Amino acid sequence: MGIETLGWLVLACPLAGLLVISLTWRLLPWRAHGWIGTLAIALSFAASIGTLIALQDRAAEERHVVAVAWNYAVSVGVDAQLSILIDPLSVYMICIVSGVSMLIHLYSVGYMRSDRGYARFFAYLNFFVFSMLLLVLAGNFLVLIIGWAFVGAASYLLISYWYRRTTATQAGIKAFVINVVGDVGLVLGTFFIFDGTRTLDFLQSFERVGEAFGTNDGNLVAGCLLLLVGAFAKSAQVPLHTWLPDAMEGPTPVSALIHAATMVTAGVYLIARMFPLFEQAPIAADVGAIIGCLTLLIAATIALVVTDLKRVIAYSTMSQIGYMVMAVSSAAYSAGMFHLLTHAFFKALLFMAAGSIIAAMANVQDLDRMSGFRRAMPFTFFAFMVGGLALAGVPPFSGFFSKDEILAFVAARGGWHVALAIAGYVGALLTANYTFRMIFRAFFGEPCPEAKELEHGHLHHAEQPANPATGEIEDTDVGFPGPDHQIAEWEGTMKGAMGVLAVGAAGLGVLQIPGVTDVVHHFLEPTFEDSRYYNTLEPSGTLTAIGLVTGTVLALLGIFVAYRLWVMSPAIPGRLRERFASLHDFLAHKWYFDELIDMLVVRPMAWVGRFARNTFERVVVNGLFVGGSSGAVKAGSSAVRAIQSGYLRFYAALLLLGLCALALYFLVSS
Repeated sequence: MGIETLGWLVLACPLAGLLVISLTWRLLPWRAHGWIGTLAIALSFAASIGTLIALQDRAAEERHVVAVAWNYAVSVGVDAQLSILIDPLSVYMICIVSGVSMLIHLYSVGYMRSDRGYARFFAYLNFFVFSMLLLVLAGNFLVLIIGWAFVGAASYLLISYWYRRTTATQAGIKAFVINVVGDVGLVLGTFFIFDGTRTLDFLQSFERVGEAFGTNDGNLVAGCLLLLVGAFAKSAQVPLHTWLPDAMEGPTPVSALIHAATMVTAGVYLIARMFPLFEQAPIAADVGAIIGCLTLLIAATIALVVTDLKRVIAYSTMSQIGYMVMAVSSAAYSAGMFHLLTHAFFKALLFMAAGSIIAAMANVQDLDRMSGFRRAMPFTFFAFMVGGLALAGVPPFSGFFSKDEILAFVAARGGWHVALAIAGYVGALLTANYTFRMIFRAFFGEPCPEAKELEHGHLHHAEQPANPATGEIEDTDVGFPGPDHQIAEWEGTMKGAMGVLAVGAAGLGVLQIPGVTDVVHHFLEPTFEDSRYYNTLEPSGTLTAIGLVTGTVLALLGIFVAYRLWVMSPAIPGRLRERFASLHDFLAHKWYFDELIDMLVVRPMAWVGRFARNTFERVVVNGLFVGGSSGAVKAGSSAVRAIQSGYLRFYAALLLLGLCALALYFLVSS
């Protein structure tokens, strides 16, 4: 089977799963749709592995394959084709997306089994995975924009999946609107690039960028900055990040899918894919690096005080994506993409473990209500601990190697990039602290009533289901969570998926051990062979060693501080909160980004909308254009009716008067 066929199969499998589930949901048994959706993604993963093997069989210079299904519009200088690009970067992404998504589907089979919208859920999941695969396989800007828009639509459907829950629908709308802002940026950025290169094809654009634009050419910088708008919106970077914590209103598998394998990694992929453009416009690349650095710090500080378990992990994602954006914007491409891989495993694992805890709490997500689950949920504790150690960057877990490699490469750029690396180490200290704040609060201490109930073999169920965010009373019919809750200890599919992810979170660091292995760097080399930095930007052995030691010390220090605060002396956090109340409120209000956006964007736009509706539309449109036109017609028809008297002598006199006026006109003009 040819590599082009395998590439198309990667896309066809989740699309087929979507269609089968959508068309047969009334015909097949309820639970069958979960397995159909999982099988579709498993087949896509198998096709991805086949594509990987076929690509590796080619010589390095031949690992750029463009497969065209048909020409959409090829005329007047537009080369719009439905094409996919199969190269090391796209294959790397499809293996991650399909592999981790398959495990999330497997987890969902058990986790969502009591939900009344079971078939709809898996149809949405398959659509989401298809959209992300289309995005990363796109061979030109047209297909990229289609996949980009599909991912935004799929995120809206999944975040708003419990559509009778007001907070969920509001979160879905918020995510969709912010992502549309990113879509607009992507489309406008594409126009700037197309205007210079006269092609939509990626490979041709990259070949022509040096001829079409000078270094830091104004049009190219504008185009790249607009591409960054799209990347920041999709990957939740400051200031377009506010949708991400609210997206936790969706089911936990949705959170895992958005944060680990799809959507938020799209912006990182976009910057890496467009590296020839950003290297020709270093000003735009510098903006990306700075925003990534700011994002990782801002998100980490917020995660220190948030008490919603899933939102802490969400801010963690925002922070870790900041590391990746900083990396790929600083030309540390392999380091950024390696962290994308390891993060996909440990972040999916953390969300799955969090889902198990939340189920044991009967959907309560408040850390203030949790404690002592270590004995009641040993497997969930083990999984959370593995994911937490990887996130905190403790050796030899995978996050230690990938995150510290980013900081070493960024520091190797020299100049002001060293400040970014230092800020990254500060973020690493905060990461270890808020990660183990979650672990110590949820699993250590005196067991909470729900944990005690579980220790006696009974899973807690609330007397009356309620919205965990607002406390509103709910039922368990379609549009709300189902009546039963599933935990990893009792559900084989959940445990299997989490076990595989735990192995990856613990061991994937072996792919890129400094001075020992460089599997990811070597694999991606054909994609970045034209980069001026890929094989020249290399941290020295001394810098690497200092970075690894510093990262280890900071991770252990962050864990110790969390242990001191939440296990040894749990009264200290309360006293610190009282002493630094203003700072705590500032962080608890998420740096007031929501309020700032509401004041600067939402309210002015709402005022413009009200003005347009109540004043402009009523007075100008209806009064002048609609009412004025109709009034003129009515006046004209009234005048004509008055002239139509019916007297023949009047008509003859009117005709004679007209002829006289006409004769007078010609006499005067002559």
